[in-house]
Amino acid sequence: MGSILALLAAATFAANNAFARRGVLNGSVLQAMAISVPLGVPLFLVASLLTGSTSLVNDFTGNAWVLLSLAGIVHFVLGRYCNYRAVKAMGANLAGPLTESSILVALVLAVFLLGEQLTIVKVIGILFILAGPGLTLARQRAAKPAKQNEFAFAPIYVEGTIFALLAALAYGISPVLIRLALSKSSWQASIAGGLVSYVAAALVTCVIIVAAGQVRHVRAISRDTVRWFCWAGVLVGLSQMLKYMALSLAPVSVVSPIQRLALVFRLPFNYLLNRQYEVFNSRIVLGTIMSILGAVLLSVSIDDVRLLLPIPDALAPAFTWMWP
Repeated sequence: MGSILALLAAATFAANNAFARRGVLNGSVLQAMAISVPLGVPLFLVASLLTGSTSLVNDFTGNAWVLLSLAGIVHFVLGRYCNYRAVKAMGANLAGPLTESSILVALVLAVFLLGEQLTIVKVIGILFILAGPGLTLARQRAAKPAKQNEFAFAPIYVEGTIFALLAALAYGISPVLIRLALSKSSWQASIAGGLVSYVAAALVTCVIIVAAGQVRHVRAISRDTVRWFCWAGVLVGLSQMLKYMALSLAPVSVVSPIQRLALVFRLPFNYLLNRQYEVFNSRIVLGTIMSILGAVLLSVSIDDVRLLLPIPDALAPAFTWMWP
């Protein structure tokens, strides 16, 4: 069940990125944040009421409250802002493999904080994940749009890469915080936990907008852009709800790799909604496939590999290695 929920979270997160990409064409990242983050509060509140999870908020320890609030601020504020900046700068297809490297951050933290272990298979998976974004971006730096018109899209690589990596850092930290807070909780409690995270994130977002004097800018958003950002907010809210439920049922090392399948869903969603504003080529596809293969290897146990593949005696010691 944890794996199924993680897969659904990946699909809805990919759809969110496609709608957000369309919105930031004419709107700003701050306008996207002002709509998508607060929108998560009523979504989780309704889900909590429907599942009878609202009262479980009172059962959280003080430590769980802190961890869930931090997870919301790190993921929904810092991570989402950086993700939207990366998508606005170079499109979701190019930013995707870089952003999805968050699994490396999650894996390192899971090893040191949750007692999970690295194996040779996971190390190979890490190498695939690192190679995927490099392959995706390599050719594009030398390429220029063949024709400039109102629909042409020229990626801004430096800005996009920096913010995609910052988003990956935030997205890698948050699952560990959630897992630490909800490791012994039910899936109903995970919805209540998501409500706590979203309330904390919404409050911080509102404070930032007011403190920065950007209220007038946020209110100047066009009606068409509001529609795209609202869809993005609903979809990302559903994605996070599914993710919280998955993390309450399965380890980070299982949920995080499955969520990387958002890369697969991202291509068709962007092709349908944003084909004129995205980069599509064979390297995008190949880099995406490499990133996904790396994620699969990170989610496979060493025992599964021994059952599926005949391992030569000379390589047997390597497949018994674990760290730490």
